[in-house]
Amino acid sequence: MANFEEDLKALESVVEQLERGDLSLEDSVRLFEEGMKLSDACKRELEAAEGKIQVLVDRGKSGMKVVDFDLKDEVEANGDRK
Repeated sequence: MANFEEDLKALESVVEQLERGDLSLEDSVRLFEEGMKLSDACKRELEAAEGKIQVLVDRGKSGMKVVDFDLKDEVEANGDRK
């Protein structure tokens, strides 16, 4: 599976090709569909990364500890919305 950077680069290429406006309608529709899939993949990767933010927690005399911070759980616990 491609990573975020590869998907983003491919999406940028699709956008550039569509913006040139020299493609047939069929090719434009095909590229648009490909771009939508790439956009969705990038969005999923960003949302997954957002949920994996790590924070440092002070554990008193034993020092600091790195823990995962799940933004979705925090939002639900506080009743906040994005």
